[in-house]
Amino acid sequence: MRAMRSLRGGSGAELIFRPARLSSLRSIFTGCRAVMLPRFGGPEVLELRENVPVPNLNPNEVLVRAKAVSVNPLDCRIRAGYGRSVFEPHVPIIIGRDVSGEVAAIGTSVKSLKVGQEVFGALHPTALRGTYTDYGILSEDELTEKPSSVSHVEASAIPFAALTAWRALKSNARITEGQRLLVFGGGGAVGFAAIQLAVASGCHVTASCVGQTKDRILAAGAEQAVDYTTEDIELAVKGKFDAVLDTIGGPETERIGINFLRKGGNYMTLQGGAASLTDRYGFLVGLPLATSLLMKKKIQYQYSHGIDYWWTYMRADPEGLTEIQRLVGAGKLKIPVEKTFPITEVVAAHEAKEKKQIPGKVVLEF
Repeated sequence: MRAMRSLRGGSGAELIFRPARLSSLRSIFTGCRAVMLPRFGGPEVLELRENVPVPNLNPNEVLVRAKAVSVNPLDCRIRAGYGRSVFEPHVPIIIGRDVSGEVAAIGTSVKSLKVGQEVFGALHPTALRGTYTDYGILSEDELTEKPSSVSHVEASAIPFAALTAWRALKSNARITEGQRLLVFGGGGAVGFAAIQLAVASGCHVTASCVGQTKDRILAAGAEQAVDYTTEDIELAVKGKFDAVLDTIGGPETERIGINFLRKGGNYMTLQGGAASLTDRYGFLVGLPLATSLLMKKKIQYQYSHGIDYWWTYMRADPEGLTEIQRLVGAGKLKIPVEKTFPITEVVAAHEAKEKKQIPGKVVLEF
């Protein structure tokens, strides 16, 4: 039998295991740190706790010793109560979706990863045990090897946003070389990832943005960047598009986006109503209501404009994550990190995002 090994985190959390490939009952944890959400509210409700137990691994799961995790808008929304119908029965929960770190242990059926390997990836939106912890648990499909050309901080900012964009462009719109894409909110993480993914696919990209992100968007390969604070996008942009990705999601951007599409095009919004309607009315009423609303819009726009309408969201996609990894390694996909905080200052990090003091990406380091 392979000798017993020990990994000790910066907090003193210790994992002892034998052998590296674990069965569900062959790991012993003395505890690890985790940022817990005991109730919904402002940044002050977040609690960094010691000696939080770690569940046994299922056969397809990987234990990741976190080096960095990014703060996504979804993290802040969940903290404030978004998705309450899903998460409230399970509080306290650990929040967080992105992670970059090192494989500490693997489940019995994991084939593509090994202990000690540097990886990055993201959990799906409704995961109950998030990544704001010394040791995160993700499925094999949610992780891939981290390119050596980027740091853990840089890598942690990428997967959730890039996979969200990938689903919209590749699963919903199925964009192909030569097509035109319009992105509302090209300066945000999802919008910026979408621009780079589309450019890598040979598409012609136009994006709306605020002034300070305009140069970055053009440098990423967009053919036109429109500052919506000083320009009228309906006058500045010419021609029709094959796909519109709306990361803003208001009635005005929906109206404009729909009108910019040619017949057979695809409008995709990140601001679908499933979670908010379910939160408001409960699963029994809210979910059927959301489905009905989505179908109504699909039929409406198919009849009036001849286009497909989508509520888009992130989901695990091994093929997409592999392509994202390739582009990151080639220097063709990056999401700039504006500021880092130690995990001990998670409340300050969320406060800064809540007050819009930091418009760009924020990362928590371990």
